[in-house]
Amino acid sequence: MTAGPSQLVILSGGLDSTVCMSLAAEAAGGPPLALTFDYGQRHRTELDHAAGVAGHFRSEHLVVRIDTSAWGGSALTDPAIAVPTGGTEGDIPVTYVPARNSIFLAVALGVAEARSLDGVWIGVNAVDYSGYPDCRPEFIEAFRGVAATGQRRGVEGNPVEIHAPLIAATKADIVRMGLARRSPLELTWSCYSGGERPCGVCDACLLRARGFAEAGVDDPALTAR
Repeated sequence: MTAGPSQLVILSGGLDSTVCMSLAAEAAGGPPLALTFDYGQRHRTELDHAAGVAGHFRSEHLVVRIDTSAWGGSALTDPAIAVPTGGTEGDIPVTYVPARNSIFLAVALGVAEARSLDGVWIGVNAVDYSGYPDCRPEFIEAFRGVAATGQRRGVEGNPVEIHAPLIAATKADIVRMGLARRSPLELTWSCYSGGERPCGVCDACLLRARGFAEAGVDDPALTAR
């Protein structure tokens, strides 16, 4: 009888979470559980790519619906707010989704505890990112405290571990990690705007393009289309 997964990865279908899938599979010696959120984002493209990535790893793919568009406040959930182009500097951009990673991690910890999984992996990054407060080491450390104090297995001394292996990596580092592990980077999607092809001008597209350029390789997701 084949053992089930021991790890869970929060999978968006993007570059970072896909490399996290490779790292979690490598650490566990088998496919992790893929957890994707249909959170009312402005396009469905990333959900399709998440399904493709999960299929590549032969992972169970659990999709949880949480409609953050009901309260809005972000260009990623409210079509009336335009996605900024040309990069962002300084202030937290309008693509920040209030409480998104807090919700994602809370649900992931619950799924992990219910399924008796030992670890939750999240591809947050505090180097080449858009300035979101819930992508910083302080945020991840705070949630480790939540796992230790707010769950049964935590108070029993065996908390679900939260892994954020990309938190101090550059986008170029992440690209290299993925290439070294033959991650299916060609299946990933990063663009905030959706459509048949990435827009190339939103912050996510620009950060991704810079990462591949600094790694000295072409983006296989672009050459595959």
